[in-house]
Amino acid sequence: MISVSVPARCTLCPRKCGVNRTQAAGFCGAGPALRVARAALHPWEEPCISGTRGSGTVFFSGCSLQCCYCQNYPISAEGFGKDITPQRLSDIFLHLQQQGAHNINLVTPTQWLPWILPALQDARSRGLQIPIVYNTGGYETLETVQALRDVVDIWLADVKYVSGSLSAELSGAPDYFSVCEKAVQAMIHAVPKPVLDENGLMQKGVILRHLALPGHTDDSFAVLDWMATLPAGSFLLSLMSQYTPFYKGAEHGLGRRITTYEYRKVVQHALSLGLDTGFMQEKSSAREEYTPPFDLEGV
Repeated sequence: MISVSVPARCTLCPRKCGVNRTQAAGFCGAGPALRVARAALHPWEEPCISGTRGSGTVFFSGCSLQCCYCQNYPISAEGFGKDITPQRLSDIFLHLQQQGAHNINLVTPTQWLPWILPALQDARSRGLQIPIVYNTGGYETLETVQALRDVVDIWLADVKYVSGSLSAELSGAPDYFSVCEKAVQAMIHAVPKPVLDENGLMQKGVILRHLALPGHTDDSFAVLDWMATLPAGSFLLSLMSQYTPFYKGAEHGLGRRITTYEYRKVVQHALSLGLDTGFMQEKSSAREEYTPPFDLEGV
């Protein structure tokens, strides 16, 4: 039996909403019972994460950002998922490893850390050996990043915006960049250089993702300008073109996909800054089928 200390005054994310999670759900939508929507091999992450067999992704319900265009909105905003025990989560980690997963990929996990950490410890005591990927929107407290220094091998983090007005409009978080920049710097301090094995699979390191949004190339430029100030060689850049008008995006001026011209401008800006180590997407990535079905597979 894995014991869990459910937060009586939750401060796990930068919202610090203070909700007693033993009785109610916090701002993120997460309550007293661990909820998972999918656990399966995933082939559509960056090549150094998915490899040839897939990343062992575990999609957790709830999110502290609530982005209006979230492609995972059924689980992030609408709470879809199944309540499971930490012991079941530990079993899931081991099963994914047995299926051949190159890593365990925790997708939007912060609101569930009191459940996840003991489950990981239990799984490791039973033979879990593959790297742990922390797949986050970048909106994390320094305390969370520092607490995970000896747990997380690979940080897979978004840097969504620099503009406070844009982050307020689209994610309800005017402080997004001031929070994210400190968190990312702490991630790089924890794992200062990407380490890949002989097959090109990441074992340790930081990948910084940026999703270029239609009509907002200026903010993408600002994100890239900031990334260029980080220590050279300290991260891999993943520059994404896959924006698709999901959820409430159209209500906030995001009713179309990014044009080839817009994306090329962002790519050229990255290259002009020397940000040429990492990944770019083909425009064909902006398709709904690249979003996995949330059907409780593996849960």
